[in-house]
This record gives sequence, structure tokens and C-alpha cells, in this order.
Amino acid sequence: MLLLDLVTTSRAVAATRSRKAKVAALATLLASAAPDELETVTAYLGGTLRQRRTGLGWRGVQALPDPAGSPTLEVTEVHQAFEAVAAFAGSGSQAARAAAVADLFARATDDEQEWLRGLATGAVRQGALDALVQEAVAVASGVPLSAVRRAAMLAGSTTQVAVAAMTGGEEALAGFGLEVGRPVLPMLASSAPDLISAIAKAGGGVVAVDTKLDGIRIQVHREGDEIRIATRTLDDITARLPEVVAIARALSADRFVLDGEALALDDAGRPRPFQETASRTAQAPAVGPGGVVVTPYFFDVLHLDGVDLLDAPGTERVAALERLVPVEHRVPRLVTDDAGAASDFLAAAIRSGHEGVVVKNVNAPYDAGRRGSAWVKVKPVHTLDLVVLAVEWGSGRREGWLSNIHLGARDPDSGDFVMLGKTFKGMTDEILAWQTERFTDLATSPADRSSYVVHVRPEQVVEIAFDGVQRSSRYPGGVALRFARVVRYRDDKSAGEADTLATVRGFLA
Repeated sequence: MLLLDLVTTSRAVAATRSRKAKVAALATLLASAAPDELETVTAYLGGTLRQRRTGLGWRGVQALPDPAGSPTLEVTEVHQAFEAVAAFAGSGSQAARAAAVADLFARATDDEQEWLRGLATGAVRQGALDALVQEAVAVASGVPLSAVRRAAMLAGSTTQVAVAAMTGGEEALAGFGLEVGRPVLPMLASSAPDLISAIAKAGGGVVAVDTKLDGIRIQVHREGDEIRIATRTLDDITARLPEVVAIARALSADRFVLDGEALALDDAGRPRPFQETASRTAQAPAVGPGGVVVTPYFFDVLHLDGVDLLDAPGTERVAALERLVPVEHRVPRLVTDDAGAASDFLAAAIRSGHEGVVVKNVNAPYDAGRRGSAWVKVKPVHTLDLVVLAVEWGSGRREGWLSNIHLGARDPDSGDFVMLGKTFKGMTDEILAWQTERFTDLATSPADRSSYVVHVRPEQVVEIAFDGVQRSSRYPGGVALRFARVVRYRDDKSAGEADTLATVRGFLA
């Protein structure tokens, strides 16, 4: 398949807002791909490379050679070229990588160069996310969409499933089951503004109310003495968590898959700041004297000693969890039909320093990779009205827009604004377009790509939701917001009405 065919389809998909038309265009291209091209074509239709890392950034594809006059580049050649780029390491790798990129792009036409640049930097904006590609696979292969989705959840990969569906149909997809040692996409929780809404959304009646811990999601697989720990994004972090490995090995079963959270605790058993957990789990362990130790807490079991439990009701999975995991490593849980008792449980979780609760339908199966109404999270939502102090040019999918905003609180004593952090969370394409125009007008430094950060007059108020406030030496106010995201811009408020630094510090635990 010529790369031009894929580029043409990608642009057709980007040009329409019709989901049906997008799926049809994607399916047509998939149907025309040879079996050995399917994995690459599927990945590229989703706007991603097959390589997790290539060492390429925006600068690496800025200065390009003259484009080719006619299209000759094939999809498999592109994949092979990026494989070579990703393999370069050590002395001289930067020059070798640049030469390989130049050679690839010299063989691409002008349109192909532009698209490849977007592919390499994550900036292909075509509105074809994984869910759409899965629909297209179902259409192209004639396989039920439910079978494609389930296989993708269990495989953790749409590309593998596309190859199976297109070459072996529904029978081939049936081969994707839960496999101990191969992480699956985790079940996710939807949100509700309050406990009563969450209980109703989860189906009402008797529900399980789990404490929502402020840690990192972990999936622990055991096959004999072999332990594997995966993150929510299926990255293997086994080597980083020897204390979790030891706990998994101590459990009285040889084969299981557990779902849970890992977090760092203080001497009183309260959660330490999230950044300590994140930092500890992002690098090689330092669990000797003075090192940060993480503790696992499990809330679900997907497999136990030869029995798959994905499709079992929650009550059966909880019973298996209680047989396997001692109480000190289980997430605190209340099973009740009493809203008052659930409310007391939520209040106790907050007092203990946790995020909130997750309300669960006790009869629901484990819906891997899906975010539905069977699990519903409830946590206090705080908001502040802050002022935008600067904004950064976006990269990847936000290329060409002013994106990441610098947030400031008002300091009545000095009359200045004190920076608390940055965010681009919660921004839709419409917000990005609006704020690019707005902050270009407010710019006090060049609003062009000559500077990554554009400073602006402190006039625009923005309402920010956040999960908490933590002490931080990174910012001048000594505090930073946790999981800050944009709710809306407030044109009805002046900068003089923004929240003060004292108000922000009042949220410190």
C-alpha cells in the first residue's frame, strides 16, 4: 500500500464530522491492506507509530529535504524506517537518526512529508481515535463490534486485534482471552457529583462503596514464582516495586490477576503527597533506610488459580479477593443499601486523607477497558477563580495553538499575582482556538514561535477545578494545585476578584 493512500484517507477522515463517514473511509482502507501491512496501517490510522519511542521530537522533523515529485513510498517502508530510527543509540546516534529521517522524508511528497511530521510528533488531527478504528475493523472484517472491542481490551492492543479480525474473523478473536502475565486494560469509573447520584447511577439498592485511594493503578499478575506489575497504561514496572512483588509472592495462590492501587503512606498510615508516590514508582527503587515504600491495596481479582472471573458478578469476585488477600492489603469497603451509612463512610475516607469513594454495582462483571455506570467515583470538587499569567505554545495534537496556561492567585499584600502551576487539562478544540486568539491580544511578549512561553497581561480570569493543594518549592507561592483542569473562562469577573493566595493555602491538609 502506498503511503499516499493512507494520507488521502486520513485527510478525508479529518474533513468530515460524520462518524459514519469516518468509519466507512477507515474500513475501506483496512480492507485494501495486505495481511503484512495491517498492523502498521491500523496504527497509522489511529495517528500513532508502532514504536513506543523514536528519539524524535518536533525539532527533529523541522528542517526537511525537498519533497519527492511523485508518490512511491510504501507503508511498510515507512515502518521499517522508523524501526531503524528507534534503534539508534549511543555515540553518533543523533547524527545517524537525523540522516535516516532525512532519507525517509526525501522519498515523500509534500503532502506525505506534512503528514509524516504529524505522525512522528503525535500531531495527526483527524478525529480517528481507537474506538473509531475498532468500529472500522468490525465493518471491514464483518465481525461484531462487541467481539472486536472485547478482544482489544483483553489484548491491550487494537493493532493485534485488527490483524486477527481481518485474517481470521470472529473465530480468531475468540482466542483473545484473559492470559495471566499479559495485562489487560483496566475497568474505569465514571463520575457523579454526589453520593446519592452515584448510588442511583450504579443501579441503586445494595452497592459496594470503596475508598478511593490517591495512588497509582496497578495490575499484578502471578504465574508460579513469576510476578508482573503493570500500570494503567500497561507499562511494566515490576522492577520498580520489589515490596509489592514480595507481598504478591506471599499470597496463598500460584496463579492470579489482581487490580488495585499502590501508594506511599506516612508513619500514621495516611497517604503521603501524590508526587512522592509518583516519583517513587517512576524510577528504580530506593527502599532502604530513608527510602519511600509503597503499599499495595487491592479491590478486584480477575483470575484465581485457573478460574477466569472477568464475567463473574462483583459479589463472586469480592469473595475470591477476600479469600486471597489479607485485610491489610484490601481497599476499605462498605456493602450497604443505606445512603446514610455510605455518606458516613465517604466522610471517614476524606478525614483519612483519601480522595473519596467509588460506588460499585455488586452484580456487575469486570468490564475491562470500559468506563460505564457500574463503577462511579465521588470525590469533593474544589474550584478557584485564577488569573492567566502566561501561556505556552502547544505540541503534538495541540501544535499551532496556545495551550498550557500559567495560573496565578492574587496576593493582596503585594498587588501581584503568584504562580501556582500550569494546566492544559479540560481544554476542548473550541477553547484552544478561543484562547489562542484571546492571549495573542493580551500578549506582552512576541506571540509567535520565536518564544515557547508567551507572557500576557494578567486580566483573564479562569475557573479551575482541582483535587487538592500540596506544598511545592517549584512555585513562588510555596503551593501547587493537584490535577488542575479548566472549567470555563470567566468574563464576568475581573482580575481583582480572583481568589487570593491565602484562599489557596486554606486547602492545604
